[in-house]
Amino acid sequence: MVQDRSLGSRMFTILNYVIIGVFTLFTIIPFIHVLASSFTTAEELRQRAFVLFPTVFSLDAYKYILTTDTITRSMGVTIFITVAGTLFNIAMTTLMAYPLSRKTLIGRSKIMLLVLFTMLFQGGMIPTYLTVKELGLLNSYWAVLLPGAISAFNLIVMKNFFQQLPDGLEESAKIDGANDLIILLRVVIPLSMPAIATFSLFYAVGHWNSFLTPVLYLNNPEKWPIQVLLRQIVILSQGGFGDASEMGADFVPPPLQTIKSAVIVFANLPILLVYPFLQKHFAKGVLLGSVKG
Repeated sequence: MVQDRSLGSRMFTILNYVIIGVFTLFTIIPFIHVLASSFTTAEELRQRAFVLFPTVFSLDAYKYILTTDTITRSMGVTIFITVAGTLFNIAMTTLMAYPLSRKTLIGRSKIMLLVLFTMLFQGGMIPTYLTVKELGLLNSYWAVLLPGAISAFNLIVMKNFFQQLPDGLEESAKIDGANDLIILLRVVIPLSMPAIATFSLFYAVGHWNSFLTPVLYLNNPEKWPIQVLLRQIVILSQGGFGDASEMGADFVPPPLQTIKSAVIVFANLPILLVYPFLQKHFAKGVLLGSVKG
């Protein structure tokens, strides 16, 4: 019986590895295909529609899209929105979550009910657009940053995280003469870095992948982030994002499929490089803030 259970346990482990491996391949293969297509020559792309390992590597697509400042400008806009938006989100979420975590706050339960209400019911696209328009924020980056300044879910989890901190720390700080703002900046925030790092990554990924909000509120193409530019290339199949004259008289522009893949890789590479450094904070930050209600 012991040997049977041991054999069954080994078979179960092997089966798990096989299933996980299959799902991993289904996840990774599209990324490999896009990456390989971006380095593929036009001749090979005409011969093979699905490329995983190009026989001849070519950087023509990357050189072509970088001959003008369209891609780099959109990337700069995306980086600005991501950095500024994440800092703004974290500041607003922290400044609201900390008072709500204090039981001495008057009207605390009513405010939390209003926060929960926004998780169930929202104004919708048209009322939000009209509000942004009446505030005079159209075609400005504030229209992208302000409507989603605070995530109700992140606010609740961060509030729960703050509630778990020992009350003695704040009492000691008050005895030393610190006010609430000093306690937040010098005591609470340093102890809450796992949660702040987690939600910073949540907000950053959301801003980096944001598409609908810039499309609605940013009418100037020079203010478009990289995701909106991707739409112009991938969905509308519009070229013109490179200058062939910059590459020489004999240069032939790469096919549109290669340009699409190169732009997709160019747009996703920065967030993929940043993610591994903050991923370790995910479980710790969210679980610590989810114990208490």
